[in-house]
Amino acid sequence: MDILELKNVTKTFPGVIANDGVNLSVEKGEVHAVLGENGAGKSTLMNIIYGLYQPESGKILYKGKEVSFLNPNDAIDCGIGMVHQHFKLIPVMTVAENIILGSEPGNFIYDKKEAEEEIASISEEYKLDVDPTAKVENLSVGLQQRVEILKAFYRKAELLILDEPTAVLTPQETESLFKVIRGLKKDGITVIFISHKLDEVMEISDRITVMRDGKIQDTVLTRKTGEQELANLMVGREVVLDVNKKPVKTGSSKLNVQKISVIEDGIKKINNVSFDLHEGEIFGLAGIDGNGQHELAECLAGVRALDSGKIFLEGEDITGMSSRERHLQGISYIPQDRQQEGLVMNFNLAENIALKTFHHEPYSKNGLLNYKKINDYAYQKVREYDVKPPNINSEAVNLSGGNQQKIILAREIGSSPEVLIAVQPTRGMDVGAIEFIHEELLRLRAEGKTIFLISLELNEILSLSDRIGVIYDGQIMDIMDRNEADREKLGLLMLGKEIKSTG
Repeated sequence: MDILELKNVTKTFPGVIANDGVNLSVEKGEVHAVLGENGAGKSTLMNIIYGLYQPESGKILYKGKEVSFLNPNDAIDCGIGMVHQHFKLIPVMTVAENIILGSEPGNFIYDKKEAEEEIASISEEYKLDVDPTAKVENLSVGLQQRVEILKAFYRKAELLILDEPTAVLTPQETESLFKVIRGLKKDGITVIFISHKLDEVMEISDRITVMRDGKIQDTVLTRKTGEQELANLMVGREVVLDVNKKPVKTGSSKLNVQKISVIEDGIKKINNVSFDLHEGEIFGLAGIDGNGQHELAECLAGVRALDSGKIFLEGEDITGMSSRERHLQGISYIPQDRQQEGLVMNFNLAENIALKTFHHEPYSKNGLLNYKKINDYAYQKVREYDVKPPNINSEAVNLSGGNQQKIILAREIGSSPEVLIAVQPTRGMDVGAIEFIHEELLRLRAEGKTIFLISLELNEILSLSDRIGVIYDGQIMDIMDRNEADREKLGLLMLGKEIKSTG
């Protein structure tokens, strides 16, 4: 029996068809995964179901009756709850206060003890193990997510939408979440699980719907499909999922980081960090977002000053060098925020590709730009990196997020740097583009270049890295060879638990 059915749902934004005649059926009591890359339309579709957006056309049927949600309250009243990727909690308030916020009985006057007891009862019923009296700011990310789930069940949700729920979780927290989801299913709750991670949807779902370019490609039984078939549906062609990483002999130390620290607003964002990067290696840095990765990358690239410590490139002290000077020394940088840090949004593609090379030959001479050379190089890179549309005169602001990322990659990897600092290089890319980027990183590695890879995707870290470091609260918890690392060990380190390795 279907609890939810969408018929020919279409949603457009200026210049974009986000959902194009979508038909979707979700059965009562199942875990139904909606799989697709960023930009495929899956979050837009869920926001329509939850009343945040209204479609231009199509029908939504809930429990067999046509419904129209003008806002989330309408969806909540029908029994639909949603946990967003970015939690909507107030840190200084308790769990109970966050959960009842907006639903206080008696015109904002309520019995606090009674509310806490009810929330504790719901927490126990669904095995969420959350203390109603705890302050949200003192909870781990995984427990904060449970608070959001509790909030939905406090409002009597029968269908729960989880939007990219594992994006900020460690492997241990992910497994804990999956245990909760299995319990919900057992209790007859319907779960829609939004993700772009093949292994996770294979593990947790009953059925999988694949979206691409705003359309449903297919809905399949999980037990009758595999990751390869799903990847092909996501991209629209055959893709290679396994990273073909050949053994290489690493060389001497290329970049040496010695006891660096960064203090911001009295807080040590980077705390006495030291490590070496070698020729011909990919050094992967794992960690939960917000533990100092961003600041560390900026320090290495020269866009953030150190409060203490030194950085050496092949024995030369580059601590005081600017980002441009470091680029001239062979250091390239793929930043975390492509729009704020990686691109000039009102520059065209050719200008963005030339941002770090326009000031020297052959792209300029005696202060005059050689537009033919700049444009010829840009055409080459746009074709090489499959930027769409391939118009070098188009402004960066007109590109999708994935294609904006490709312009940065074309500029930074395309210059064949000696050291590449890559922060989330595949963020927002489809499976086919990820395949190409991984090949490019491995090509640099085979050429003896040095890659410092920061990624929130553990699979990416494990697939590409020769050595892996884990950062927690601005400190390197451990550095190990890839063959010593596994998801369990990395997950514990990401939570700040010390484990000694031999690496």
